[in-house]
Amino acid sequence: MIRNRIGSKNKGHKHTRKEAKVSNTTSGRTTLISPGTIINGDIRFSGNLDIEGEVSGSIQAEAGQDAILRVVEGGKVSGEVKVPHAMINGNVEGDIHATERLELAERSVVDGDVYYNLIEMAVGAKVNGGLRHTSNVADDLAAKREAKVAETVPGPTVS
Repeated sequence: MIRNRIGSKNKGHKHTRKEAKVSNTTSGRTTLISPGTIINGDIRFSGNLDIEGEVSGSIQAEAGQDAILRVVEGGKVSGEVKVPHAMINGNVEGDIHATERLELAERSVVDGDVYYNLIEMAVGAKVNGGLRHTSNVADDLAAKREAKVAETVPGPTVS
């Protein structure tokens, strides 16, 4: 079961109360990228997206959807992530924008900036980048874009 591999090595069939609550918050549709599968390209999804393989490209939940991204131990994402709820126990190389909740399990490694509303971080989780709390991740995305534009616009020249 994927849920058991997110936060612990427990391979049994007992689910915690938190896991049961999470499974009831989505539409019930789950897309699985299994071990050994490599996806090159951007993904837009609704429902649940469970990554046990590799994705090279951005991942974005459909607007207004109650979507959950799970990256299990051994799973890898290389690209920007924009979702309401993410549960990470694998590797993410890129920024994460979690509008509702971000859970970083003990084996998670994030190489990028993290924008979150609520965060839960287990002992052993690694973030190689900045952590920024926000109640409106969309505003932070706009501010980040504006900052990049400001860096590339040349200033006045002095003669």
